[in-house]
Amino acid sequence: MNILRNRVNLIGRLGSDPKVSVLEGGRKRARFTLATNDVYRNGRGEKIVDTQWHNLVAWGNNAAFAEKYLSKGMEVTVEGRLTYRDYEDREGVKRTLAEVVVDRLLILRGKVQRPAVEA
Repeated sequence: MNILRNRVNLIGRLGSDPKVSVLEGGRKRARFTLATNDVYRNGRGEKIVDTQWHNLVAWGNNAAFAEKYLSKGMEVTVEGRLTYRDYEDREGVKRTLAEVVVDRLLILRGKVQRPAVEA
């Protein structure tokens, strides 16, 4: 039953290229964002797209994979666990940040190809 606890599964598009850091001891960490969309119709029948942004962090081999293969705009699926960390912002205010620690990562599609606009 432990495999069902604190599991997050997301499918979305990367909102940023992974920012990779090499920490003391040589361990890699990649941070990036993922956008997921919920599409529905409101009471007046208007189409509504609700975009949620998720902060992701990958460690070790997952960070190396993200550094090598991922870039902004790609569609991926992520499995991981939700964590929270506290930090102080530049003004000294204590903040809490929710992050998904990536356990599994799979590329679904490359970047969206936008048609060229002629002038």
